[in-house]
Formats: sequence, structure tokens, C-alpha cells
Amino acid sequence: MSPLLLLFLSSSTLLPYISAQLTPSPTYTPPTASAGLASSTSTPNTQWSNVLGNSLYFYDAQRSGRLNEGTYGNRVEWRNDSALQDGQDYNLDLTGGFYDAGDYIKATFPLTFTLFALAWGALTHGQGYDQAQQTAYLDGTLRWGYDWLIKAHPSDDVLFVQVGSGDVDNGYWGGDENIPTPRPAYPVNSSSPGTDAWSSAAAAFALGSMLYNPSLTYNLTSTSSPPTSPSLANSTYSSLLLSHARSLYSIANSTETKSTYYQTLGEEVSAYASSNWQDDLTLSALSLALATNQSSYYRDAYNGYVSYALSGMQQVWNWDSAIPAIYVMFAEIAVTRPGLALEVGLETNLTGWRNETEHYFDGIIEGNFKRFYLTKGGLLYIDGDSDEASLNPAMAIAMLMFRYAPIASSQEKTDQYNAFAHSQLEYMLGNNPMNAVYMVGSHPNSPQNPHSAPASGGTDLLHIRTSPPTEANILYGAMVGGPLANDRFWDWRDDWVQTEIALDYNAMIPTLAAMQLLNQTSDPYYVQVQAGTYSIPSGQPCDAALPCGGGLSKGAKAGIAIGVIFGVLFILAGILFWKRRKISHWWQKGYRR
Repeated sequence: MSPLLLLFLSSSTLLPYISAQLTPSPTYTPPTASAGLASSTSTPNTQWSNVLGNSLYFYDAQRSGRLNEGTYGNRVEWRNDSALQDGQDYNLDLTGGFYDAGDYIKATFPLTFTLFALAWGALTHGQGYDQAQQTAYLDGTLRWGYDWLIKAHPSDDVLFVQVGSGDVDNGYWGGDENIPTPRPAYPVNSSSPGTDAWSSAAAAFALGSMLYNPSLTYNLTSTSSPPTSPSLANSTYSSLLLSHARSLYSIANSTETKSTYYQTLGEEVSAYASSNWQDDLTLSALSLALATNQSSYYRDAYNGYVSYALSGMQQVWNWDSAIPAIYVMFAEIAVTRPGLALEVGLETNLTGWRNETEHYFDGIIEGNFKRFYLTKGGLLYIDGDSDEASLNPAMAIAMLMFRYAPIASSQEKTDQYNAFAHSQLEYMLGNNPMNAVYMVGSHPNSPQNPHSAPASGGTDLLHIRTSPPTEANILYGAMVGGPLANDRFWDWRDDWVQTEIALDYNAMIPTLAAMQLLNQTSDPYYVQVQAGTYSIPSGQPCDAALPCGGGLSKGAKAGIAIGVIFGVLFILAGILFWKRRKISHWWQKGYRR
């Protein structure tokens, strides 16, 4: 990086910290797990309000930096100030933000996916937060993320995509007061591009600017509620977020060499090595079209959709794939902003976007996609994506289906999509063969041992399953990775495939809960689940964390196999050498014949 850029970054430490504007009233503390056994007798539904409240509490537990900043300070008593030197290698303040998962890396790519999902959901179902009295906590969560993202974007082309080293972090298991250093920061810029990271951040900023825009309306149907609470409105903050969205999209779109940030930076950022940038760039243009109501962005999005051949793709929605969200957002724009297409000479074509979106959803429901299927217990499972966090793709599809259902082409499809989405949400909340409620702290059958270094209270990296025997702290509201394809779930701290938590795992849960509150859905399924009916199954899991065959990884197995082969060859060579004269005699005798 050039000395000039370093000088600019040094001056960027003067950027202000912008705290949340709302103070919770009343304050919310997660109830004990036993509260999940009681039916709600009030409106709004107490249990769905708790799901929403707990899911936001989880994000407070993942905070990094000085935890008493903001309007309501630190409500997670077992968390401490941490990582207060982040950014020092660039003379830049990169403190704050969120730890990505069960360790202490801060990763921009899944953070921007999370902020996008939260903001998009609140745009259409924000009144659910009001009903649950969680709007202030939504504000706090979003601002904690966006404020850090602003710091991570100190100039038009510079975006820090990670803080902390995977090699160092993965070798540490302990509390937040002894996090190993150094914690290097990893930026992309115009010389070292990260088209996917720039684009994903632009999309997140764009939807955030919409959410805080006091003059915005975004109603999908004539009967839908206003987008969110008027108390969130803040034109200054909205403008700030939009300016970051514009500059990030501009550099992503105009940089001649387009590349994923992993291709640019290499193995140090491999934890979230995305497979492409085309869908991210398309979604960012579409998000800016919504946020600005400018047709030029819509044209860019449509051109990307066509030139990158995004139609008819059978992909999941997660930090690595934006394609299903693109389908739904195009359909929403055809309903809410038809003028965007007309202004650039394109047809509004609601029918076409409905066909695209419904082909995707119908393929899932009808089992027409090769990688998509339902487990015996009813969980949507996607080979290659569900293997290391089975609930995450299912909750993402559930949110998309719930969003799209009101504007589907027929009442029959509306009912089908709502029913399928509800079945996935019910599975996560207890309607599964294990009777497991996969949100920590929500029910006596919730996971007791999420893979979280700060929550565990342990320090023994080699024995994290049993040290300590009981998790020291309850990570309320965290959705764990989930069961395997056979619907079995091992609540073991060392099985990170099933029990790890992450920002993006939880990204859909607040919206899903807000949707149920607005729809006046009856109690979450877990109220029907009898306490104590979950137990760890017999046998051993077979996954990436605890592979079959004695707990050896694939690499170890391959090494053993190669060693055996070479060993056999060595023995054969020895025998041949020992018997060489006799073999020579046999060969000569045979040749003479």
C-alpha cells in the first residue's frame, strides 16, 4: 500500500463514532428457558416477542470494542471490552463491530450480508419490532454494524474485509480479555480489488439508508403496514449510509480488473472465500435503484442479470450467493417502483419476474432441483451448502418465501409459499425428530453447548467439549448450525458444524419473528414440545468437525492411505531385491522358452 494511502488512513481516525439514537423502554432481558413452555395469552404474542428479543440479544453478545458505548450500554454481563487495538497496523481505528462466529475474527463479508438481511426485513415488517418493543434494539444492532463498516471504508476504494488472523485465532480458545495479538487488518483497494466485498457492502449501506430515510415508502401491497417505526427516521444518518453505498458501488463497477477479495488477498481471508462477484455487483445496483429511485442503477442491475446469465439458477441465499434475493427484489420493484424499468426503456414485466421467482420456489417445493431436498424430518437440505450449517439455508429460503408470498401470481401459490416457509421455521423451533429447539436459551430443549469461545468459559483448546462440563454463559437467541442430513443433532461444543453460531446464521430470525407478530401467528412450535425429550443420540456424527472413522479428517485419512500404499510398495521392492537372482533365473528360463 502506498505511503499516500497510509497517510490518508491515518487522518481517517478522526471519523466520528455515531451511536444509536433510541433508548429501549422498557428494557429487555431474555427470560429463562422454562418460559418457553408457557402459552402466550396476550397480543402481541409474548413468545414471538421473545424470539425477536432474544435474536437481537445475540448480536449484543457478539459485539467487539468498548461495550458501554451507545444508548443502552452493555447488557451482556459476561462480555468485556476487547480488541481495542484493532487497526493499529494501519494507524486506523477499527475497534467495534461484531465478532463473526464462535471465535474472534471480524469478517466484513458475512457482516454486510447480515446488515442487508436485517434492513431488508425491517423495511417491510418493521412494525413487528414496534409490537415487541424491540425497535431500539434493532437500531442499536444496525448502528453497531454500520458504524464499524463506516470505519472500515475510510476512502472510496479502501474497504477492510477482515480483522484478525485465522491462524492465530483458531489456535485460541478462551475469554475476550486475552485475545491473541497481533490482529492484522486486511484491506482491498483499486490496486488490490475485491469486487464482491465492495458490492456487498454497497448493498447493505443502500438498504440501511432506506430504513433510516424519513420520507421513504416501500409497501408491497395495499394492505401492508408502513415500512418501520417513524422513530428510526434520521435523514442525516440515511444520507451518510447512502454516500458510502454510492462510492462503494462506483468503485466496484468501474474498476477494470474485477476479482473476489479472496483471489486478491489469499489464504489469510479464506474463511469467507466467495466463489464469484457477479451476483453481488448485480444486487448492489438493484439495492441502489431502490434507495435512490434512479433508473441508471436499475439498468445496471438488469444488464448484470442478463450478461452474467443469472436467470434460472438453483442457488441458495447466503453470503456467497445473492441470486434468490435478486429474483425477489426484482419482483418487488416491479410492484413498488415500476417506473424504474420504464425510464430506461425496459418493460415493467411483473409477469416475467413472477415467473423467474416462482420457478425457483416451485422447484424447491416440488423437489425438481438436484441439490435441494427435504430430510425425512422435513428440513430443506441443500447439498454443498447445508453440510456445515443446515438451518441457515432453510431460514434464508423461509424469509424469501414469506416476503414474496403476498405478491405471488395466485392465492394458491401464496398459500404454498407461506406453508412451506412456516414448516421450516417450525422445524427450527422444535418440530423435528430430535424435539430440539435450535435457538439457545429459548426452551429447556435448546442447545446447552454452543460452540462459542467467550460463552463457553473454557480455555482448554484440546478438550472444549468437556472443559468446562457446563457452558459458563447462556448465549440467548443464537441459532446454532443445526442437525445433519439424517436429522440427528449432537449438542457437543467441539462439533462446530452443528453447534457453532454466527452473525449470518441469525440474520433471518428477527425478520421471521416480526413477520409472525404482524400476522398474529399462534405460539412458536416449541411451546408444544415437552421439556427433556431431547437427548444426544447414540453413535458419532459424521461431519467436517468430527469425521467418521475415529475422528480423522479427510486429509489425515488421505495421508494414511498414501502411507499404506508407499509402505506396501516398499515391502514389495525389498522382496524383489532379496529374490532378484531367482527372479532373474525364472525370467531367463521363461524367455528361452
